[in-house]
Amino acid sequence: MLHLKIPLVPALMRMRLLCLSLTVLLAIQVVAQDSAHIETKVVILGSGTPNPMPDRQGPSVAVVVGETSYIVDAGPGLVRQAQAAYEQGIEGLHMTKLSKAFITHLHSDHTAGLPDLMLSPWVLERTDPLELIGPEGTSEMAEHLLKAYERDIQIRLYGLEPANNTGWRVNARDVSAGVVYEDSLVTVEAFNVPHGSWPVAFGFKFTTPDKVIVISGDTAESDIIEQMCQQCDVLLHEAYSDSAWERRTPFWQNYHAQFHTSAKQLGRIAQRAQPKLLVLYHQLEWSSTLDTLLEEVQSEFDGQVVNGVDLGVY
Repeated sequence: MLHLKIPLVPALMRMRLLCLSLTVLLAIQVVAQDSAHIETKVVILGSGTPNPMPDRQGPSVAVVVGETSYIVDAGPGLVRQAQAAYEQGIEGLHMTKLSKAFITHLHSDHTAGLPDLMLSPWVLERTDPLELIGPEGTSEMAEHLLKAYERDIQIRLYGLEPANNTGWRVNARDVSAGVVYEDSLVTVEAFNVPHGSWPVAFGFKFTTPDKVIVISGDTAESDIIEQMCQQCDVLLHEAYSDSAWERRTPFWQNYHAQFHTSAKQLGRIAQRAQPKLLVLYHQLEWSSTLDTLLEEVQSEFDGQVVNGVDLGVY
């Protein structure tokens, strides 16, 4: 009997290992199947500039992966735009899910909606702290904003309102170029772009289960966009009109050439990068029109390009 028991132990172990391997393979297959059904959408919450245009809110974009949202920039009006998008069927932009945000740079038109994003979703029952990632100065800005709204937070916490004690908090991180965020749905890479006098300004690359999305932020003409895109699914890029720029004063021509990208410059970048879809936002057309801006891009780029609009989904 003794010699019969000796091979039974390894056999049992082999059986257990086989069952464990099958379980792991099944789990991997389930995750792969789940990932295959996830759809990524780019939602423009605001396509505007510092110019106060009623039909274009301040610059803000949501990358929505399944039912999880990642906000890029916090221009004025973004929270109400998120609610409008939610009411149009974008589940990931429910108030309680606005908990991850990335800032390209600290210009006021990209950050004036930040206290709204920090506090309004909390008032509307967000329980997760806001994860906020951006260049140097982002965490300091968040700290000062929380200080500015300290009395509001105290009244909501300890007055008659049933506010939770977590959703108002902000986990802010100042980061450098590189992979700055990663979870089961997305990898986010920040890259440096030239934006006039700013020492650090970012663009962001989002890699999701079904798409690669590159968002330029505010930038002058740069080869880095071509390097980061390389046939990406969606390239969201700012632009100003060449023909309107020619009518500007030398002072403003110099400013915009240092801080922003002209439509024809963008067309040449896109022609090399070959995105499947180029979406224009933060458009500066001045006395020109959006159609003219589009035509200027198309004079250099033979791919698909559209003018981004508020609440547009791409």
